[in-house]
Amino acid sequence: MTGRSGQARTPHGAERANDSGADAATSRMKYDSQAIPREVIVVKHLRRNYSQYCGLAAALDLIGERWTLLIIRELLTGPCRYNILLANLPGIGTNLLADRLKFLSQAGIIRQRSQEGSKLRTYELTEQGEGLRESVLALARWGLGTLDEPAPGEIVRPRWAALAIEAMVALGQAGPDEQYEFRIDDEVFHVAVHGGQVSVGHGKASEPSLTLTTDSLTFVKIGAGLLNPLEATLTNRLAMDGDEGAIIRCSRLLGLVR
Repeated sequence: MTGRSGQARTPHGAERANDSGADAATSRMKYDSQAIPREVIVVKHLRRNYSQYCGLAAALDLIGERWTLLIIRELLTGPCRYNILLANLPGIGTNLLADRLKFLSQAGIIRQRSQEGSKLRTYELTEQGEGLRESVLALARWGLGTLDEPAPGEIVRPRWAALAIEAMVALGQAGPDEQYEFRIDDEVFHVAVHGGQVSVGHGKASEPSLTLTTDSLTFVKIGAGLLNPLEATLTNRLAMDGDEGAIIRCSRLLGLVR
């Protein structure tokens, strides 16, 4: 039907149906504010997939291949150049790394960005990729509980400590506003508690209430519950500079004491 203007008019019943469809679409968008773009769905079918109409299977179609989540782990700690990714992922091989980066770029999970004043380019997560943070942190938190003594040849990088700290944080244990500085081998980062919120950042704390210095292996073993912080301190594998209250609050925040 047409109105006086000559424009098509939707029948009343169809309007209700359209409104219902729009409401459903709006509801879906509210439920998933980072809905995967349609072109990504096309990209994932270019590779082997589970052919299952399931959210978990759909996620694994995009990020379930070997090395993919470890690439995402590296980028969750900040942008990386190709050679840094290659160095932090020993065993991946340059061809396989290039393949994974290409697919993740096509899927809209990562992108390349030119560095200002340089021809060098870095890889970084897109908003879609950043949406994986909580899932990766949950997996890391779960994985810490499965760790045993490291096997010969297993490596650990200080860069991974920031993400491990973020995974260990128990928000319900956030205390007064203060900062804790971590010096893990040659990496320095800090945890800031402000207004009950906790953030992890690279670099030194402006006014640390507590400074902790250790090596990567000791740090992971403490986080995994394989080494008591007190034992690490007494054996000179961990140094803590701060008052007793700050030590206890930081330990509770990281779930190291109850």
